[in-house]
Amino acid sequence: MEEHWDPGAPGVMTLPSGRLVRGRALALPLPEGPRPGFALYLLDREPPTVPWVSRWVRWEDFGLPFDDRDAAARFREALERAGTERVEVACLGGRGRTGTALAHLAVLDGVPAEEAVAYVREHYSAAAVETPEQEAYVRAFEG
Repeated sequence: MEEHWDPGAPGVMTLPSGRLVRGRALALPLPEGPRPGFALYLLDREPPTVPWVSRWVRWEDFGLPFDDRDAAARFREALERAGTERVEVACLGGRGRTGTALAHLAVLDGVPAEEAVAYVREHYSAAAVETPEQEAYVRAFEG
């Protein structure tokens, strides 16, 4: 079993189950320290190749995923992998799309959908989930 993230490291959010997920901005350099074992990249164009397993959710900045069903499957995969691997969720700025995806992981991990945005803002970043549409997308998520 691979080591997990340090729960005190920047960008690392602890889910109610104790699983750890790191959110980050791809516009910034890769943080020093351990590398992800799995990453979920939320971008409008295909992300660069990385030496770890990754998935891409096509998602425009300030928008919503192009394919809800694919996004939900990727969120479930990320949560499952977070039980045994270092999982990273990232978009260009690390706030809107990343925060929205982290809120979906929180819902899948037991946080009520109507509380998930507040959970992510408290445990990841106060600036997470940038638009009213992203907030509504989280509230409507049923897992």
